[in-house]
Amino acid sequence: MLDRLILNANIYTLDSRQPRASALAIHRDRILAVGGDDLRALAGPDTQIDDLGGAMLLPGLVDAHMHWLWTSMNLQRIDLMDVAPKQAAVERVRLAAQRSTPNEWLLGYGWAQGRWPDGAFPSAADLDPISPANPVFLRARSGHAAWINTAALRSAGISANTPNPPGGEIQRDPSGQPTGILFENAINLVSERIPAPSLDSVADAMRAAQKLAWQQGLTGFHDFDDQDAFEGLQVLRANGELGLRVLKNINKAYIEHAFGLRVRFGFGDDWLRIGALKLFADGALGSRTAAMIEPYSGEPQNRGIVVVDKEEMAELVPQASRAGLPTTIHAIGDRAVHDVLDVFEAVRAEEAALGIGRSARRHRVEHVQLIHPDDVGRLAALDLIASMQPIHATADYPMADAFWGARSEYSYNARMQLDRGTRVAFGSDSPVEPFNPLLGIHAAVTRRRADGSPGPDGWYPQARLTMDETLRGYTQGPAYAAGTEDRLGKLAPGFLADVTAFDRDLYAIDPDEILNVHAIGTMTGGQWRYRK
Repeated sequence: MLDRLILNANIYTLDSRQPRASALAIHRDRILAVGGDDLRALAGPDTQIDDLGGAMLLPGLVDAHMHWLWTSMNLQRIDLMDVAPKQAAVERVRLAAQRSTPNEWLLGYGWAQGRWPDGAFPSAADLDPISPANPVFLRARSGHAAWINTAALRSAGISANTPNPPGGEIQRDPSGQPTGILFENAINLVSERIPAPSLDSVADAMRAAQKLAWQQGLTGFHDFDDQDAFEGLQVLRANGELGLRVLKNINKAYIEHAFGLRVRFGFGDDWLRIGALKLFADGALGSRTAAMIEPYSGEPQNRGIVVVDKEEMAELVPQASRAGLPTTIHAIGDRAVHDVLDVFEAVRAEEAALGIGRSARRHRVEHVQLIHPDDVGRLAALDLIASMQPIHATADYPMADAFWGARSEYSYNARMQLDRGTRVAFGSDSPVEPFNPLLGIHAAVTRRRADGSPGPDGWYPQARLTMDETLRGYTQGPAYAAGTEDRLGKLAPGFLADVTAFDRDLYAIDPDEILNVHAIGTMTGGQWRYRK
């Protein structure tokens, strides 16, 4: 029996055997047939028929790098995204402080000092007059720095005598006093003091975020948050409310638990499944903590911060591989990328000796924001997945030009990886950037911001991608990374009925028009989760 028939659609299947179609026949959660009006013959009296009026239909778009709990909870926090100058951010905190109860933590996200006129880091002194009693914790847009007030420093017991934790730094003034800025692992000194949200509030926040994700055309994502995110996702799954396909990666703090439970890659179901061990090799460009081979331009003493050193990665990655888990490693600076590639090269040699095929361990490098010219071809040679975020290129290019200079030619460059045969998977790094995939698609194809900067040809225009390459990065790339390429990533008989519908044909329009396109339908498992 046919449950649903989609007709009059402009379908791009991404299946080489049948690239174009106008109709899909769906039984339960699977595609039964792909074709044209001839599929009407399959319809019965109870078949739901959807006429899409010529709308573009694609395999469901997946965000391959998202912080789901962080994204969900930020919907309820002080929004500092794109707020400039610093005084405007302080004013938002002041308004939140007026509404707060005594000793309540004020939490916010999104500030970026690089987008302020003077480019200087803020300090506790900016926050103390407006919130002397309430502790304030404001995470930077990159996620790799935090801005706190004196009450928060006091809560965590941070003083001039507090040492920097491994892989972190407490910024200090010339007299040695903490300024109120924390980098990398030092953030945990304060974040661990913040009361954890209840499971009910986590699940509620995720329900709201899921609706927004459907409205943007997303049918799934790969998550990089901690155990609270996993628990919230499990609640939605148990209640039958999870309508996005989720690959859940395991952060370093919990890997020993995974080893003890003998959890392996792919454990779970098509809604929620286990992914890889997640490590951080370094920080980020925005906080200038990405680990560099040569110093940052204008900062001769700064080569960034190594968060997990090469020796520890060389112990953990093969251990995970032997336990049946691939590894995905955050690497932004060229030193971090180089060290990660060295580690994966050794692990691939061990896997070969053990008879473990490369497709059995789908190792990833997250971000690959700056790569040394000598390392460009190594991801393809080692069959690693380049998990990249096209929108970072257009968001970050002024900082890259300022602090990496001519090295920027080798930054944010998926073109270099695709040309060498590397598998790529695209995402947003939400909430660092919005999870609307059209923003990433536009950035990949044009290398320009919405306002047209830095010019008509884009930033390093030789790095632009074709529309087809880009859409495969949001469909087939994530499917392969999740081990679900046999049922997701294209529209073909037997595949899961996950589709994204747009009101215009992305292949046919001028790239300048991409940001005027809208998602008008999102389906997972044969059910419309969003229709406009």
